[in-house]
Amino acid sequence: MIWLRSLVFNILFMTVTALASIIAMALLPFHQRHIRHFIRGWARIIIWLMRLVCGIRVKVTGLEHIAPGAAIIASKHQSAFDTFVWPALIAQPSYVLKRELLDLPFWGRAARHSGAVAVDRDGGGAALRAMVRDAKRVLDEGRPLVIFPEGTRSAPGDKVPYQPGVAALVTGSNAPCYPVATNSGQHWGRRAFQKKPGVIAISILPALPAGLARRPLMETLESQIEAETARLMAQA
Repeated sequence: MIWLRSLVFNILFMTVTALASIIAMALLPFHQRHIRHFIRGWARIIIWLMRLVCGIRVKVTGLEHIAPGAAIIASKHQSAFDTFVWPALIAQPSYVLKRELLDLPFWGRAARHSGAVAVDRDGGGAALRAMVRDAKRVLDEGRPLVIFPEGTRSAPGDKVPYQPGVAALVTGSNAPCYPVATNSGQHWGRRAFQKKPGVIAISILPALPAGLARRPLMETLESQIEAETARLMAQA
């Protein structure tokens, strides 16, 4: 039954996403906020389909921690689910994403127009500086920015080194940084066909203390995210 429900969901997910990407092209001549509103609607449809077809519910705690305005959302990354849930949760967010994703037909153009911040993972220091510069534009607009400190998806229980980009963002701006844990990989696995029923938990922790230097910032961020993620997975 899980296999059949997963098949139906995957077909619906790809169909709805493909149609949404094509429709989004009509919004390119207009201000970015219109395409961001459109993406919000698409994300909510996918989350609704997850519950209806796969029996996957989403539970979010700590959303009240995120103050209005500029914010850095530093999230654990276990699943493709993490890449689209945030527009459904908070207003007008942008993502830090791999540069090659912007080359995808239709979707890439929509992501670029929505204000996504691209990073070349092989570009070294110059790429990091460019990412910080582009991210600062988002924060200066008073909008939240979602970044995955690991830089890639990790399977539940795996340890992936945290990348320094998030520290560069936090120390280069006055925006608060909120650690986020999740167990999403237990239900929508990395490159997994099957979507397992249950509850995807997202736990938003209070902002990190202001003024931390890079090393203690990274240590605090990683320890908080990993400890809370372990708790969520054990609870599930």
